[in-house]
Amino acid sequence: MNHLHDSMEPRVMDDDMLKLAVGEQGPQEEAGQLAKQEGILFKDVLSLQLDFQNILRIDNLWQFENLRKLQLDNNIIERIEGLENLTHLVWLDLSFNNIEAIEGLDTLVNLEDLSLFSNRISKIDALDALVKLQVLSLGNNQISNMMNIIYLRQFKYLRTLSLSGNPISEAEDYKMFICAYLPDLVYLDFRRISDDTASVSLSVSQLCETERRHRAAFVEHLNGSFLFDSMYTEDVEGKKLSYLPGVSELLEPLTYKDKFVIICLNIFEYGLKQHEKRKTELDTFNECVHEAIQENQEQGKHRIAKFEEKYLLSLNTIREESEVPTIEKKIMECGEDITELFNALMTLEMQLVEQLEETINLFERNIIDLVGLFIENCRDLENHHHEKLLEISINTLEKNVKGELDEDLPDDVRLLFVDKDTIINAVGASHDIHLLKIDNREDELVTRINSWCTHLVDKIHRDETTRNRERVKEISQYVDHMQSELDNLEYGDILD
Repeated sequence: MNHLHDSMEPRVMDDDMLKLAVGEQGPQEEAGQLAKQEGILFKDVLSLQLDFQNILRIDNLWQFENLRKLQLDNNIIERIEGLENLTHLVWLDLSFNNIEAIEGLDTLVNLEDLSLFSNRISKIDALDALVKLQVLSLGNNQISNMMNIIYLRQFKYLRTLSLSGNPISEAEDYKMFICAYLPDLVYLDFRRISDDTASVSLSVSQLCETERRHRAAFVEHLNGSFLFDSMYTEDVEGKKLSYLPGVSELLEPLTYKDKFVIICLNIFEYGLKQHEKRKTELDTFNECVHEAIQENQEQGKHRIAKFEEKYLLSLNTIREESEVPTIEKKIMECGEDITELFNALMTLEMQLVEQLEETINLFERNIIDLVGLFIENCRDLENHHHEKLLEISINTLEKNVKGELDEDLPDDVRLLFVDKDTIINAVGASHDIHLLKIDNREDELVTRINSWCTHLVDKIHRDETTRNRERVKEISQYVDHMQSELDNLEYGDILD
């Protein structure tokens, strides 16, 4: 990755190297000469250039506490480390090194410009602390997953990004994807983003909504060859077996892969339809619950209004009455009215609880019916492919034994044909990996959808329990207040 000669010995970043670099890069006039005589304090250095030094490890920079700019490009550095004290650093160049992972930047909260161009980095992460980041250069690395772009959305000041020379930059929708997810970006791969590119790209909201909808339906990445491709990503034996005569025909259009993808697309479309049905069922349920509660509350308000009207008249009558027996009788009647109101409100609440319980139970049955296993089985297709592959492999072994194998196969493929057990094990290992990928995706889908259903139903029951408790508490507090007001009536006050 770096431009240094292999013959040069790796160097240590020691005090002698740092003093020499600081001395050479300092001012050359009278002030500079005076500084050399009296000694330069590392803490006063604002910029440090250490490129082309064949440095293997970053070290001994702890004294440069006020450093603003650090240039470490074109070395053989393997790890980002030793920078924790450089909290004032604004500009950092680590391009053309041998760095494999982004790390060691947690304290560089003022960093605005970071170059990691031409290293061996495969994942964009560990940049969370760089809240002021404006320029990020990651070109000529090994970044292949487009999801790394989504990670960069958190950097609200990022305006310049370089990713050219990475596998992701070869993707057909590379520019549109980046423009959609990083709409404030001004420069991409050292070129200003044109208005045309920005306008034709999908908006972030559209992409996010599409992603959210697919995940909500539990069918993300089933609308293409993602599952099929993942089966072969880790299938070392399968890649070897693809060289066998006749195997390529199994993977031709309208054969194994296309049939497999069609099944995935059917699952995808069916999953989206089931998601819409679940959404409609949930909306209907919520509407029914809301209407039931509203109707119940209206009945309760009507009861309370009638009670308060009679209650106020009774209080006025009590205050105007001079005969104690009559007053006591009226107070007793008011107490009975309060008890009657309490019983009426609690009866309404119990009726609502029973009504909602029936509604919830019906919804639970309906929603469970809509989350049944809807993934079609890809195993039959894979089993058929496995049988064909095994047949081809055995035929190739027999030809090899008879010396009739004309095809020029790679050495590692020929090693599979030392005996029948070896080739059968290789085909079996490939088959096992494929089935594992299918099983894992099915398990993930079923687990997530059942978990969603369980959590949804549990939440509905919890919400109803909470609503009921609050309503009973509300009724009790109101009735207690009325009773307390009645109990506080004193004959002396009334007679006055």
